[in-house]
Amino acid sequence: MDQELKDSILKTGTTLIGIACKDGVVMAADRQATGGHSIVVDKHAEKVYPINDYLVISGCGVASDSHRVPKLLSAELRLKELRSKSRPTVKQAASLLSNLNYSGIRRPSMIPQQAGFLIAGFNEDGSTELFNVMPDGATIKVRDYDASVGSGMPYVLGLLERLYKKDLTVKEGVKLAIEALKSSTQRDTASGYGIDVFTITKEGIKKEVEQTIEPKYTDDK
Repeated sequence: MDQELKDSILKTGTTLIGIACKDGVVMAADRQATGGHSIVVDKHAEKVYPINDYLVISGCGVASDSHRVPKLLSAELRLKELRSKSRPTVKQAASLLSNLNYSGIRRPSMIPQQAGFLIAGFNEDGSTELFNVMPDGATIKVRDYDASVGSGMPYVLGLLERLYKKDLTVKEGVKLAIEALKSSTQRDTASGYGIDVFTITKEGIKKEVEQTIEPKYTDDK
């Protein structure tokens, strides 16, 4: 495999954010999709979204994988629910996602599956959970905050480390996620053009913020 192919395998140009709060979870992402970090191919990319009525997912990596895997996960969870006559938990959904990622990189292929995900949701008992599922299938339960393996991760983790506090409310978490995304889009060349923020609570899933970043030219003074 030559260097050009190696360089094209995993591109994580994005900023994903997951914040665990005392009354739910906040999930957020920017909207810019890049081709190899060299060109913007989409200014309205949907990177964080519900896959059913109790789970929200966000992904980064190879675009085809970050789009295909959530669709597979949604279908598999529905089949599991029909067979067991009970709704899978958030942990079970994360475990299934982990298996999809693990099998994707172990299956013989010229370019193996390469995508990392944050997944959050609420259980039937009203509890909420947030997990980071790495491209190799490794799964971490997030008890505070995470930014997956996106290119914006270094720019937001320091800010979250400084501003996150225990027993944060989802209302405060939304403000923190917006601040972190704005910090990332100022410095990460692969993140920008807008932000989307969701909250996941026992009441359900709600899109709290939908903003577009519009460039402006101003005269120097």
